Amino acid sequence: MPKLRLLAALPFLLVASGAVAHDYKAGDLAIEHPWSRATTPGAKVGGGFLTVTNGGSAPDRLLAVSAAFAAKVEIHESLEQDGVAKMREIEGGVEIKPGETVAFAPGGKHLMFLGLTQPLAKGEKVKGELTFEKAGKVDVEFVVEAVGARPDPKASHDAHGM
Repeated sequence: MPKLRLLAALPFLLVASGAVAHDYKAGDLAIEHPWSRATTPGAKVGGGFLTVTNGGSAPDRLLAVSAAFAAKVEIHESLEQDGVAKMREIEGGVEIKPGETVAFAPGGKHLMFLGLTQPLAKGEKVKGELTFEKAGKVDVEFVVEAVGARPDPKASHDAHGM
């Protein structure tokens, strides 16, 4: 009988744990699932990923990012030019138009953590700060996923131990 009760309660436990997801709200902006990949000891760079949705009627702009675990954070984009993959810093930040969702994901726009002061280990949460033109500063935690991870930001957060 105890096993049956546990099985019956499982869907409620999963739903409840998903409600504690690490998503953030700043003014009209919804910031979903900030994450990074684990790095090897001695690595000096890492990547940061998240999505930002503007539910308001005016545009906003991600101007800057800082992180306690990196000397500097730049907003980058990956692109292909003349058959060559390149990465460059996006000057002036990234605009998020009303009703738009901007994904910072592997292979596209992303955050570049430069001068890491510590390795990023799978399962840990590291602090960062996003600065928006209108919404202001937002403290976030980046969940560190496995090396090479490509999680779906819309997926359940249960896998992150939340």
